[in-house]
Amino acid sequence: MSDASTGNARSAATDASVRPAPGSGAEAPASGDEALAPASGGGAAEPASGGGAAAVGGRRLALARLRDLALVPAIIGIAIVGYFVNPVFLSSDNLINILQTMAEIGLLVLAQTLVLIAGKMDLSLESTFGLAPGLAAWLIVEPGVTHGLGAAPGWAGVPITLAAGAVIGLINGLLIVRFRLNGFVVTLGMLIVLRGLLTGISGGQTFFGLPPSMMYLGSTVWLGVPVSVYVCFALFALGIVALGYTRAGRSLYAIGGNPDAARAAGIRTDRILWAVLVLASMLAALGGLMLSGRLASVAAAQGNGAIFTVFAAAVIGGVSLNGGKGTVFGAFTGILLLYVIQNVLTLAGVPAQWIAALNGAIILCALIVSRITSGQAQE
Repeated sequence: MSDASTGNARSAATDASVRPAPGSGAEAPASGDEALAPASGGGAAEPASGGGAAAVGGRRLALARLRDLALVPAIIGIAIVGYFVNPVFLSSDNLINILQTMAEIGLLVLAQTLVLIAGKMDLSLESTFGLAPGLAAWLIVEPGVTHGLGAAPGWAGVPITLAAGAVIGLINGLLIVRFRLNGFVVTLGMLIVLRGLLTGISGGQTFFGLPPSMMYLGSTVWLGVPVSVYVCFALFALGIVALGYTRAGRSLYAIGGNPDAARAAGIRTDRILWAVLVLASMLAALGGLMLSGRLASVAAAQGNGAIFTVFAAAVIGGVSLNGGKGTVFGAFTGILLLYVIQNVLTLAGVPAQWIAALNGAIILCALIVSRITSGQAQE
């Protein structure tokens, strides 16, 4: 065999060893932006294997895009139904109430979406949602008002809340990224620890007497719309741009689709995962601060059970639990759809426990749709 043919054979073998198997959700990048370009539905690129595979991939791409856009007419349709159920549904006060309550949990959904696309999962976000503003209240509120220390100035509410979120994210990153521990188990443990800390510092009571700095985002209104709604919309818009049109966003999809291929392409996977976990915890802390501002208090159980709504919204919006696929826009329409449905059912007089059961049914239906459109099961 000639040297040229031997070299070609070795090159082909090397390429085959680097290239992930079809259906793995990612393709071994070559170089530059082509290495980071996401595939259909915001997912990682998949290798082409002939005209048949291309045709199947094209159909799945169309279905994935259709699923994202299909939620918009679904929201409109349910809103019309809501008007016939109770005309109050389309009143400005009710619509603003939907947007404001959605905005708070919406930041949790945005945070979880980023983590899921990166191929990880953060169960501790719901506890960060409560502990971060709870810690700020504990340090700021005077002992005579509630179970506080009065050790920090009132203006420090927002910095303390965001710093608490960042520290929680750093701890998660240390355990998951640095020590390579299972993300599900780590964040489940953090959820329990953070929940216990909030109960401990609050004495099981609710913090009242919050300073104006902690109430601004949840209680201030601009042009008839709460500030929290503007913040939520702005952050989702920023997320859409960042994940869809920046190199960092493409890197995130590549990591979630195939971390080994992303690492081989020169992407600093560990650094990006650290950043995502910290950012997600800070978003959760900010969402908790908005809720505390609206209620003018921080309950000892704030955030408990919110993770179920968060996962429901993400899955409904087409975010894959396997990583590397999904869009921020899809997650936004998912949480909006959930809150519109819940509001319609509430106006119709449906008991809360049945609404919770419906959320579970919606998750199962979304998983089935995801299986059909992607051709892959979500584990």
